[in-house]
Amino acid sequence: MRAGSVGWVGRPRAGAAARVLAAAQAVAAVVVLARLARGRRRLPPLTAPVPGKSLGDAPADGIAGRSGGAGDPAARGVAAGKDGPGAWIGRGGPSGGGNPGISVVIPARDEERRLGPCLRAVLADPAVTEVIVVDDESSDGTARLAAAYRATVVRGRPLPEGWVGKQWALHQGLEEARGEIVITLDADTRPRPGLFGALAAALGDHDLVSAGPRFVCDGLAEQALHASFLATLVYRFGPIGPPVPPPPHRVVANGQCLAFRREPMRRADGFARVRGHMTDDVALARALAADGWRVGFLDAGGLLEVDMHESAAEVWREWGRSLPLRDVTRPVWQAADLAVVWLAAALPALRLAAGRPTRLDLALLAVRVLLTAALRRSYARPGAGVLLSFLLDPATAVRLTQATLRPVRTWRSRAYGLGRQGFADAVRCGARPGPPDRTAAR
Repeated sequence: MRAGSVGWVGRPRAGAAARVLAAAQAVAAVVVLARLARGRRRLPPLTAPVPGKSLGDAPADGIAGRSGGAGDPAARGVAAGKDGPGAWIGRGGPSGGGNPGISVVIPARDEERRLGPCLRAVLADPAVTEVIVVDDESSDGTARLAAAYRATVVRGRPLPEGWVGKQWALHQGLEEARGEIVITLDADTRPRPGLFGALAAALGDHDLVSAGPRFVCDGLAEQALHASFLATLVYRFGPIGPPVPPPPHRVVANGQCLAFRREPMRRADGFARVRGHMTDDVALARALAADGWRVGFLDAGGLLEVDMHESAAEVWREWGRSLPLRDVTRPVWQAADLAVVWLAAALPALRLAAGRPTRLDLALLAVRVLLTAALRRSYARPGAGVLLSFLLDPATAVRLTQATLRPVRTWRSRAYGLGRQGFADAVRCGARPGPPDRTAAR
């Protein structure tokens, strides 16, 4: 009788737990659908400037639209790489057609193998007036390669205590920059003709612009894992290019390519304010958005490619390390984001593998397949890996959870102390100088 009572009591308890899980999954589904629905109204993607128009033709209150073809090599009959490295530096600046000077800053630490294609593309664009490579104490031939391409090489000073290397390199590059507009690029980016003019034009509507690229992923496993990680970002924050900016604590950005005006960033001391963050790009965007800056995360897939990783193992190790955004997100939001990933992505895939999906699981899997079709546009050469990426969603959820609970603060042979900033809210870091002047210097 006692055993029977325990069994009788246990079944309702198990049923109650199942109902709670089902309710939580339903809530997660509604959240994901609401975020995905934002993709129906997005800001237009960045496009190359129209040949024959100059950024200097913009009205006084800002650089108009997405045009300004003085930065388009096709308008001048320029092919990438023509006349050798550095041939076009200085040809698109204020003295060459009224455009604002554009300084490109590339932080580089041990990037000799990847830097060349980036430099060739940047130096071939006539909109660029200055290219600065900050050699962040490299142990290889990074500085020598940059000098061979006639870029300005800044020998990075020793890393101060409390700084992460990339922010320190960007801070030094900003000190050296002379252009009215500064565009930062990672060494693994591959800009296409017109990117810099398009970014300059976008600064007519924004104070900080972040560009979303197309990714180069070779191999089935690498592409599948990368696409699974990318899907979690969409589930947590929605598609890029939202017409209505999110609140500052939910702003996201891509630090592989940022554009801003030099003097407002110097006054804001942006890189110093987020000096200790491993997730530097999101920390910077959230801190400036809290100050009133207009932050835009725009689709630049037609103008920018990025070859981030060389294998699936590197995607797992490096991208999985940064995607939880642990050091820029409050614990309650970390928990909520992980719950959405587990309930709306990982759980349906697990139940499908077990042969026991619910109707809600099947509906969420259908949504995930539709998202997969959209994600194909985010890859330079989409293949079967993107289509199969939903199968790796449980593994991706495990990696995000692991990196949230046990964050890694090492990069390129440097280790950084965790400290209390591991839970810091980026929008509270440093002073708050207020938004930039949006009429002067425009």
